[in-house]
Amino acid sequence: MSRPLRVAVVGAGPAGIYAADALLKSAVAEDPGVSIDIFERMPAPFGLIRYGVAPDHPRIKGIITALHQVLDKPQVRLFGNVDYPGDISLDDLRTFYDAVIFSTGATADRALDIPGIDLDGSYGAADFVSWYDGHPDVPRTWPLEAEKVAVLGVGNVALDVARMLAKTADELLPTEIPPNVHDGLKANKALEVHVFGRRGPAQAKFSPMELRELDHSPNIEVIVDPEDIDYDDGSIATRRANKQADMVAKTLENWAIRDIGDRPHKLFLHFFESPAEIIGEDGKVTGLRTERTALDGTGNVKGTGEFKDWDVTAVYRAVGYLSDELPKLPWDIASGTVPDQGGRVIEESGEHLRSTYVTGWIRRGPIGLIGHTKGDANETVANLLDDHANGRLHAPDAPAPEAVEAFLDERNVRFTTWDGWYRLDAAEKALGEPEGRERVKIVEREDMLKASGA
Repeated sequence: MSRPLRVAVVGAGPAGIYAADALLKSAVAEDPGVSIDIFERMPAPFGLIRYGVAPDHPRIKGIITALHQVLDKPQVRLFGNVDYPGDISLDDLRTFYDAVIFSTGATADRALDIPGIDLDGSYGAADFVSWYDGHPDVPRTWPLEAEKVAVLGVGNVALDVARMLAKTADELLPTEIPPNVHDGLKANKALEVHVFGRRGPAQAKFSPMELRELDHSPNIEVIVDPEDIDYDDGSIATRRANKQADMVAKTLENWAIRDIGDRPHKLFLHFFESPAEIIGEDGKVTGLRTERTALDGTGNVKGTGEFKDWDVTAVYRAVGYLSDELPKLPWDIASGTVPDQGGRVIEESGEHLRSTYVTGWIRRGPIGLIGHTKGDANETVANLLDDHANGRLHAPDAPAPEAVEAFLDERNVRFTTWDGWYRLDAAEKALGEPEGRERVKIVEREDMLKASGA
C-alpha cells in the first residue's frame, strides 16, 4: 500500500483515543503511515471523562492531559457533533476507510426489575450524572426535593451520586459545574443519603481512594453500622487476593467503630440489604423496602426473609451502565455488547465482520477503570494490524482524507474539529476566570458549536 492506512474510530472517549494511540505507536505508523479520523456525536471529545466523572474529581480529569497528546498528533483528526448512524453510516465509513473501530461506551442505566421502579422519584444514576455534568441533551433542571434519599449500588458511580447529593452547592462551586447545576444543587433538600449494597464490605466495588474521599467533606458524616461488618471464608479469600478490596474493607471497619460526629449531612453505607421494592403512594416514592441478606460461605449472599422499610422519598439506581445498540452491528442483548473475538466484530455465522472492530465498554461491558481500557485497545489494534498485514481488510473507494470533509459538508453536518476544541476550551476557561475557577462548562449544544467555530 503506497498510501497511509486509513482508520475511522467512532467514539472520542478514552477507549477510542487509546486505540488511536496504539495505531500511532505501531510499525505501520512508520511505513506506510496511518491516518486516523475520530468521530464523536458530542461537540467535544473525551466521552465519560467530560460527561460521566463527577466534577469534584479533577485528578481523574487529569487523564485528559494524556489524551490531548494523542489528539495533538498530525495523523489524527477529530470530527465532533457527528452522529452514527444518523450523519454517517457503516456503509459510508467503508467508503472512506480501510477499517472502522467502534468505541462508543455506555451511557444508559441498566434496568433494575423490582416493583415501584417507575414511580415518580425513582431515577437512573446515569441521568443524574448527565445533568450535573452539563450534558447538552438532558433537561437543565433536576428535582431535588427529597430530604432522605436512597442510592442503590456499591460502585464508584453510586459513590459519586451519593457525594453530589450530600455535598453543599458552595462546596462544589470551585469545580466546573455550570450555573444551572449550581442553582439546582443550592435548592437540594437532602440531609440524609443512604447507600445500599446487596452483599458485604469485601464485595463492594468502590475504589479505595474514592471511598476515602467521602470523608474529606466538612459537611458529610459517613456512617457505617458495625453489624454490617461481616466476612465469610469467601470474603476473607477475596481480601487476601485483592489489595483494593482489603483497603476498602479496612476503611469501612474504621468508620464502623468510630463515634458519630456532628457534620450536618449524614451519608449511611448499608451492606447486606437487597432492594426488594420501591414503595409508593399516588404515583410517588414514599419509601424503600429491602431484604436482609446473609453470607453463604462463598462471598455470595442469600435472602433471610427479613424485610425492612426505609423512610426515603427519592431512589437512585446505580447498578451499572448499558451501551446503546449500534445499527448494522451484531448485538448481544443480555450483556449490551457487540460480540467479538480479540476486538474483531463477530457475526451470528461466526465470521469476522470484515474490517470492523470494537474496543472499550461496547466490547466488554461497563466494567473496570479508565486505565483498563488501554490493554483492550492494544489487543484490538494488534488484530486490526494483523488483518492489514495479511490482506484481510477491504479497500475503500475514496480513501483521500478530504473526501470525508466533502461528504459531511454535502450532508450539511456542522462538525467540530480538534482546533475547535481548543476554542471551546478557551471559552470555558474565560467563563471561569472572573470567579477564580478553572473553567465553567458550556452546556447548550448550540453554544458549544458556536464557541468551537463549527
